[in-house]
Amino acid sequence: MKKILALVLALAMTLSMTFAVAEDFDVEAYGATSTELYTKNLGEFYDAYQLGRAEVTNLSLRYALMAIAEAKLMESAMYVPGSSNGGNYAIGRNAANTATSVLWGNDSYRYHDMIIVNEDPVTSQQWNVMKKAWAALAGTGTYEEWVKLYLTKEGYTFNTEYALGYTADPKTWDVLATSLAADAEAIVNTYDGLVEYDMENVMQPALATEWSVSEDNLTYTFKIREGVEWVDSQGRKVDDVTADDFVAGMNHMLDALGGLEYLVGSDGGCGIVNAQQYIDGEISDFSLVGVKALDDYTLQYTLEQPAPYFMTMLGYGVFAPMSREYFLSQGGGFGENYQPDAETYLYGKDPDHIAYCGPYVVTNLTPENTIVFSANESYWNKDNINIKTITWKYNDGTDALKAYNDMKAGVLASAGLNASALEVAKQDGYYDKYVRVSATDATSFGTFMNINRTAFANVNDGAVASPQTPEDAARTKKAMQNVHFRRAVAMGYDRAAYNAQTVGEELKLASVINSYTPGNFVQLTEDVTVAINGVDTTFPAGTYYGAIMQAQIDADGVAIKVWDAEAEGGAGASFGFDGWYNPEAAKAELAIAIEELAAEDVVIDAENPIYLDLPAYVASTIYNNRAQVIVSSIEESLGGLVKVNKTECQTSQEWYYTGYWTNAGYEANYDLYDLSGWGPDYGDPQTYLDTFLPDYAGYMMKCTGIF
Repeated sequence: MKKILALVLALAMTLSMTFAVAEDFDVEAYGATSTELYTKNLGEFYDAYQLGRAEVTNLSLRYALMAIAEAKLMESAMYVPGSSNGGNYAIGRNAANTATSVLWGNDSYRYHDMIIVNEDPVTSQQWNVMKKAWAALAGTGTYEEWVKLYLTKEGYTFNTEYALGYTADPKTWDVLATSLAADAEAIVNTYDGLVEYDMENVMQPALATEWSVSEDNLTYTFKIREGVEWVDSQGRKVDDVTADDFVAGMNHMLDALGGLEYLVGSDGGCGIVNAQQYIDGEISDFSLVGVKALDDYTLQYTLEQPAPYFMTMLGYGVFAPMSREYFLSQGGGFGENYQPDAETYLYGKDPDHIAYCGPYVVTNLTPENTIVFSANESYWNKDNINIKTITWKYNDGTDALKAYNDMKAGVLASAGLNASALEVAKQDGYYDKYVRVSATDATSFGTFMNINRTAFANVNDGAVASPQTPEDAARTKKAMQNVHFRRAVAMGYDRAAYNAQTVGEELKLASVINSYTPGNFVQLTEDVTVAINGVDTTFPAGTYYGAIMQAQIDADGVAIKVWDAEAEGGAGASFGFDGWYNPEAAKAELAIAIEELAAEDVVIDAENPIYLDLPAYVASTIYNNRAQVIVSSIEESLGGLVKVNKTECQTSQEWYYTGYWTNAGYEANYDLYDLSGWGPDYGDPQTYLDTFLPDYAGYMMKCTGIF
């Protein structure tokens, strides 16, 4: 069981439930209830998924079985897909495709190869020319040279600074002890991994110069680049990079239990030998774990069983190196000597207490203002980076025009355009010449249903208190544990209108997604026959994951559409349409729920609606408007039998503490929640589906109020 770190706060219970989690809260009983609710609501998903996860030799069969499992996950309506990153209007001085567009891991946030121009933004016509050239040149190793020559001929010169906006300060600078994207996206620019995807999406050597795989696909051996240095934030050498740094990093990651340790365990990960046993406390001797430094510059990982996606995992933070000596000098320790709460423990507390082996060191951190990454003069590849300075500029979201105005003024290199900014861009004459549509990625943001709500105020400070009475809350909990009620809510809100508040009416469907794993994430390479509700069904080679999901959902008679075979010119897609919003189907599901809940003494009618709390960041016009779309469309679709309360968050901090910055489901202060999402860690559907495993193994389970 994953270590649970929770803040508890006991507040008086008045008529409104203004309490968070009582200090005598029974975590053991909560875990037992979570197991019971998981089995009831996600048991079919779990059973189907275990079949897919166990298949490691036939990848096509593996993908088909996982698609069937995800169909069951979607049918549960515990999570309702919403949107991905991208698919919005954008404008900027960045060249197309000069950061990797690989859909998994952290490499897309490595900006050292970005190409930024000094002059006016690149035009939409130039952008399209670059995109077309990238499609033709990807894999040849020539795109970077081509794009520099092209932009030079177009009259541009190149900037060595990349300035971009950000919305949340890192909570830690220890990449091995966090699962938050806001942390990892910053820290990834401070270290190199073993390998790295380049701008053409080709895996390249980084700190590993070469590697080999054993015949049984269980042992991976890497030669580590010699002559690489660790430096402190002042650029002073503190150590040499060796194979042992990857051993120390893995040891620290498994001690810290920051939330992503499952990626290397057998309960949802690649299954490094004895990693799961170390996580579970069954062994305490880290030397038994399958990561070894054979000598100063030879590193070896040993797996329990083949993991065909292993190499795609290596760009992610759980495989980051860490200087053992520097860590110890900052109060660190391993195993029972790891005491992060000790006064002497400084590692990762801020950018001055980490060691760097990547292209940048952090030279300025002003909270909620600016973070500056400056070129590391000791970086092994310093002569081959395009960007010498990365500057992050804070944006709290209260000014809808800030990013656009900062881009125009040259403060930022680029900006996405929300509905308000789009109208101003049209007035400025920028729209026709400069505005383009950004590509979508594989991130899945959506709405989570809390089926076992325990907290009714934020656990850190009691803010964002629920207006529900205890009687309201008891009725809501029973309703949310009914699958037909959840489906009614899921089918009852207009996700396109929700999306329009961010990207504008014209692009409201561009980034709408309909599944957790993108339907085109993987496809079959050979014919596969699987049972769909007992009927053997053959899917030919070339079939996309999403098509198999849809076949199972159709067989189960659930009125959701996760795959459109005609989309993308007939290639098929799971995005670009709203396959969930269906008021008539929502009413039908609600009618079933009303009948079933009546047997549990829960009456739902005009005088007795179900109340759902939705945290809303009201200081931001965009986020407040998005919340209002959920409120109005659900209430209209369900005839007022369900009422949605916008529980007001006055600051982004309050909003984040309703769910994003919580550690377990019992801290989740909402019934509906639309702030969290997931991006893939590696190139296999398992990277998504593992997040819904039980017993504290699934990272996103906490968003549903269990585990």
